[in-house]
Amino acid sequence: MNITKKKWDIIVAGELNIDIILNGIHSFPEIGKDIQADQFSFVLGSSSAIFASNIASLGAKAAFCGLIGEDYFGDYILEKLKEREIDTSMVIRTDKSHTGITFILNYDNDRASVTYHGTMALSSIDMIPFRRLKNAKHFHLSSCFLLPKVLNRLPEIYQKAKKAGMTTSLDPQWDPHEKWNLDLPAVMEYIDVLFLTEPEFLSITKSTDTRASMKKTCTGNNIIVLKQGILGSTLFSKQTGFIQTKGYLNPNIADAIGAGDSFNAGFIYKFINGAELAECQDFGSLAGAVSTTRTGGTAAFNDPEEIPKTMMEFKKNIRPSF
Repeated sequence: MNITKKKWDIIVAGELNIDIILNGIHSFPEIGKDIQADQFSFVLGSSSAIFASNIASLGAKAAFCGLIGEDYFGDYILEKLKEREIDTSMVIRTDKSHTGITFILNYDNDRASVTYHGTMALSSIDMIPFRRLKNAKHFHLSSCFLLPKVLNRLPEIYQKAKKAGMTTSLDPQWDPHEKWNLDLPAVMEYIDVLFLTEPEFLSITKSTDTRASMKKTCTGNNIIVLKQGILGSTLFSKQTGFIQTKGYLNPNIADAIGAGDSFNAGFIYKFINGAELAECQDFGSLAGAVSTTRTGGTAAFNDPEEIPKTMMEFKKNIRPSF
């Protein structure tokens, strides 16, 4: 399949923010105490931006629509997206709020984060230029729970994407308020691929039986993919039934920030190229593993020529973990 017939292979919509990452923290933070960190990183954050950045590095022609502030962080985000040759002509800037930022504190195998939502709280359906959707093959949106003005309009957004002839995907991500007020049945009518972790899926569906709920939630030709980290992923569609693929264990993890978004990028890159679903899953797991070799969600994808070499090392030298 030739994925370059349209102007873009994919349009990504969603939140845009900066990540400030502190690694090597000597102890977990306590009120009234100062602690030290051995490493500091200032990087492109947000699920949507990490996905867009990494799928572009894999070879897809990508465009982004979202909202950022008229500030330094907004400038930085645009710079980083453009470095990956992502079309940012649909990114809107506003002086009504600052660009969002997340502080991430990594301590051993645990982490804590604090987020200032900023322009994420102002993002709305108006940030998506629907007339331009026909110029791309695929539409992806992430972190709908961080976009309150978008959340209740998701069925409308995805219906318009399907009318434009696009394939579609969604990764809701974790709901920080844990209300899980996503009308999933209404959205599933227009979604081809739904990405979640198992806790996210069970929370949204209010279920305790993962496989039974996957069967119930799937409608028509769509696909549910549960991301399971180093264990790989479990996929279900009515056409294929359950497909479980292995993950890849990195014994020298820099951090796991953006690994799930990188999985999404790898999966969708293969999906829009017409690959079999099991191949999409495996490539997603490889992309997720590659992500863990560098700090932050995008650094491991800085050099497109190195990505397949790193993937090959995982395939040859690191035994699948499941």
